[in-house]
Amino acid sequence: MLVSVIVPNYNYARTLDLCLAAVNAQTYPDVEVIVVDDNSTDDSVRIAEARGARVIRTGTNIGAPAARNLGATEAEGEVLFFLDSDVALRPDALAEAVAILADPAVGAACGTYEAKPLIRDSLVEEYRALQLYSWWIGDLGDTSTVFTAIMAIRADVFAEVGGFNPALRHSENADYGHRLSQRYRILLTDRIQGRHDHDDKLGVLLTKFFHRARLHVPLFLTRPDFSGGPTNGSRGWGSVAALLAAVSLLAPAVLGVAWLALPALLFATFVLADLPMYRIVRGHVGPLFLAYYTAVHFVVNVTVGLAVVAGLAQCAVSQRFRTTYALKVA
Repeated sequence: MLVSVIVPNYNYARTLDLCLAAVNAQTYPDVEVIVVDDNSTDDSVRIAEARGARVIRTGTNIGAPAARNLGATEAEGEVLFFLDSDVALRPDALAEAVAILADPAVGAACGTYEAKPLIRDSLVEEYRALQLYSWWIGDLGDTSTVFTAIMAIRADVFAEVGGFNPALRHSENADYGHRLSQRYRILLTDRIQGRHDHDDKLGVLLTKFFHRARLHVPLFLTRPDFSGGPTNGSRGWGSVAALLAAVSLLAPAVLGVAWLALPALLFATFVLADLPMYRIVRGHVGPLFLAYYTAVHFVVNVTVGLAVVAGLAQCAVSQRFRTTYALKVA
C-alpha cells in the first residue's frame, strides 16, 4: 500500500530538511513524498529536491488548506499522510498509520507531538511543546476534529468527504473534522508521533492563540455540541476563569484588600479546570519550570478569553464573519 506524504511548506527551510530526513528514515517502505511549496522565498525548494521529494509550486501563496488539497490531487497513494514542514516524525509513524487505517470504521488517524520541541530556542517553546503534548495525551481516542499537521487518511475517504476548505486558513481542522466525523471515526493517537518546531516568542504565540480562538467562535455557536476532545469544555471554563481573574485584580484597589480573595479564587478555578494537564507537565519538569509554565499558561488563557469576547462581538456585527467561519451543517 503506497503512502503519499503531503508536506505543505511556506518559508520553512530551517525545519524542512529535518522533516524530510525523518520521512526518508521511516520503517514503512512504500512511500512517495510530495512537497507543495506555497511560493516560498527561501531555500525550501532546493532542500526538498535534494531530499528526493516531488515539488509542486503554487505560484502564489494559497494557504496550507489549499496546498494540502493540491497535494492530494497529485498523490498516487492509497493513504494520504498530511505533515507540516516543521514536524519530524518518529521512524514508525507511517507504519502505525497504515495499521490503524486498516480498520474501515476509522476515517483518519491524527498523531501527537512529543513533549520536547524539534529545535529548542526558548523557554516559551518548551512551554508550548509541553502544553500541546499534555493536552493531546489527555484527549487520546475518538475526537470530532482533525489535527492537520500530522494526519493520515485513506485516499478514498478523502475523495468521499472532499478537501479542506481553502477559506479557513486557521480553522480548517474543526470544519473538516465535523464533516468527516459524520461518516467515520477520527482517532487521536500517540502511536503516531513527531517533534514540532513550536513558536519561540511569546508575542507570536499569543497572537496565534488570539487569532485562532476568535475564528473558532462561529464554529461553536453553530455547533454547541462540537468538541475537539473530552476535556475541551473544562478548558473553556478555565479561560473564562483566567480572564475574570485578571479583571478582578482591580477589585482590591477599589473595594479593599479583602477582595484579594476573589482573583485568588478565580485563579484556583483556572488551575483546577485543567488539573490533569498540570499533572502530566509535573511528570516532565521540576517545580521552578512548573511555576513558569503556569504563569505563561495563565497569560495564554487570558488571551483566549479576550479572543472569545472579540469573536462574539464580531459575530454580533458581521454576518460575513459568522457565515464564513461557521461549521457547514449538512
